[in-house]
Amino acid sequence: MTMNAALKLTVDNVRQQVTKEEWDVRVKLAACYRLVAHYGWDDLVYTHISARVPGPDHHFLINPYGVMFDEVTASSLVKVDLEGRVVLDNGYAINPAGYTIHSAVHAARHDAGCVLHLHTNAGVAVSAQKFGLLPITQTAMIFTNQIAFHDYEGIALDLSERERLVDDLGEKNMMILRNHGTLTVGKDVPGAFTRMFFLERACQMQIAALSAGYDNINWPSKAAIGTVEAQGKRGMDNAGSLEWPALLRKLDRIDPSYRD
Repeated sequence: MTMNAALKLTVDNVRQQVTKEEWDVRVKLAACYRLVAHYGWDDLVYTHISARVPGPDHHFLINPYGVMFDEVTASSLVKVDLEGRVVLDNGYAINPAGYTIHSAVHAARHDAGCVLHLHTNAGVAVSAQKFGLLPITQTAMIFTNQIAFHDYEGIALDLSERERLVDDLGEKNMMILRNHGTLTVGKDVPGAFTRMFFLERACQMQIAALSAGYDNINWPSKAAIGTVEAQGKRGMDNAGSLEWPALLRKLDRIDPSYRD
């Protein structure tokens, strides 16, 4: 059997065993992995993005451990339950650290359709700065008072950390994991990705601005920060609804194999 024939067999096997609604989530999540790779936010086979499977079983999808983000496809995503058990065996395992973080948020937040966690240079750099994300750019001001913080406890393998992580996250949809990275939550994949896109941009801008020194920052007025915060909150409530179709068109031009 050729490699292409084996791939087709795997795709058909998975697709025949899941609902149309689940397959749609699989395609969106695979697209999200490809977009993270496209923008250079991936970290070899590490970091994770998960999406809740529609239905009453509290299952979620996460990346197959050992697969690069630009290789992820809809059928290669692994379906697990909140205990980390593989529900649909497609031959792949998952990263235990990914399970710890993502199972915590999915179990505590029923509105969490997607959870996105990254280790980008800018995101990790800001997470290592004691003042967090500063409201010094329009992009950062959008997130004023909307970012949670979680102190670093080591590589996320201790399941007891889950309770502290979700307590710190609360009802917010963005988190800076101190000395570690960033995390966003969305009602769906497009929402989580769009939040992360702008959070990442805000982190990049902060690191660039601080290259001239903290004392050289031009601070906007409190009134301006408050205005942008209110304007941004309205926009983030519908995060991804406008951008996602355009992002999928971009991916389809580059490589549509994420849909397999």
